[in-house]
Amino acid sequence: MPPSRPAGAGAPEPDAVLDVPTPLGPARAHVHDAAGPPRATLVLGHGAGRGSDTPDLLDLARALPPRGIRVVRVDQPWVVAGGRVAPAPPRLDAAWLAAVPALPLAGALLLGGRSAGARVACRTARQLGAAGVLALAFPLHPPGRPERSRAEELTGAGVPVLVVQGERDAFGRPEELPAGRGRRVLGVPGDHALAGGVPAAALAEVARWGIARARRGVGADGSRAAGGPAVGTAGDEPARP
Repeated sequence: MPPSRPAGAGAPEPDAVLDVPTPLGPARAHVHDAAGPPRATLVLGHGAGRGSDTPDLLDLARALPPRGIRVVRVDQPWVVAGGRVAPAPPRLDAAWLAAVPALPLAGALLLGGRSAGARVACRTARQLGAAGVLALAFPLHPPGRPERSRAEELTGAGVPVLVVQGERDAFGRPEELPAGRGRRVLGVPGDHALAGGVPAAALAEVARWGIARARRGVGADGSRAAGGPAVGTAGDEPARP
């Protein structure tokens, strides 16, 4: 499988870095502008262990802008403040709900993130009027505790969801995740960290999904069209959005 980035490539430089006020302190937005007028803006949140500079989020920031999707990586206030422990989910949601509307948005709004950030995106998608959610390394359950499932956050997102999940993810392998109407699960090499980044084939599918959501996800009356179910791997033919 081709690498997700050229050998030796560094982190993509944002076009702008903005501090955004929230009730929990400032969040920080790293804006990677699209080539030409954006067809969608993908706002990405991070996990509970570090900020938005993880390999998978940086791969999205590198690959999607040339395809017409603006990417905004958002560091939660606890990261900006130098904290080491993420706050409880309601506080993450509150900061996210305040930050996203204040961002430079253009085109359809797509929400996303990795791990805890994917959960935040799912929980807030309907309230923010998103056209879709991109969930990377969704933590379906704690390792070894499948009975403590968080599947309802995926199934209750209320908008189409594309999940990109490591095939060895101890928090839930691709086949454990609930596919269904409007949800696709894409398996990629790696564990929960996705330390090797997102493969090029998967990045291309994410771009196709994002453009399809921009084109079909939100109508003039605010209605949303859901896609059909699919579970696949990064080289599979993508399901029709």
